[in-house]
Amino acid sequence: ESWMKQRRWLDILFAAVIVGCLVGISELMREKQFAGNAFAIDGDTLAMEGRRVRLRGIDAPELSQTCQRGTLTYRCGEEARTAIRGLIAGRTVTCRTRGRDRFFRDLATCDVDGQDIGADLVRRGFAIAYGAYADEEQEAREARRGVWAGPFERPQDWRRRHDAKPHP
Repeated sequence: ESWMKQRRWLDILFAAVIVGCLVGISELMREKQFAGNAFAIDGDTLAMEGRRVRLRGIDAPELSQTCQRGTLTYRCGEEARTAIRGLIAGRTVTCRTRGRDRFFRDLATCDVDGQDIGADLVRRGFAIAYGAYADEEQEAREARRGVWAGPFERPQDWRRRHDAKPHP
């Protein structure tokens, strides 16, 4: 009989742990919204409200990455960060976050005055579509805006070749 009581307590404990894990996972995946001042770390990552926010659906060149425009080599990663800084300067940024990336940054769609930051960066050629914004990328390609003005290496390929990790 004491074995049965121990078994029952173990079953209850196991069930509690499982429920706790499920609640924790659902909390991470639940969409949260927050707003405030933001600072651009790079072309697709913001710092705001004490957290790092990775813009969902885009991939911008890394800060030290260069691209070609005609015969000119330029720092497209720096250009992407400058573009996002111009979008958010002195304005309230609103983000809707769902989940985190492998570097524990919040994954979010963010806007300024109702303008989707990721869509704007992709449309102007400062970032490429990465799971979203295919129409905006097509528009940038056809108009040869930003990185589409010349040959460039996709940011994920550049990171792999340079063994680079995004800014934490």
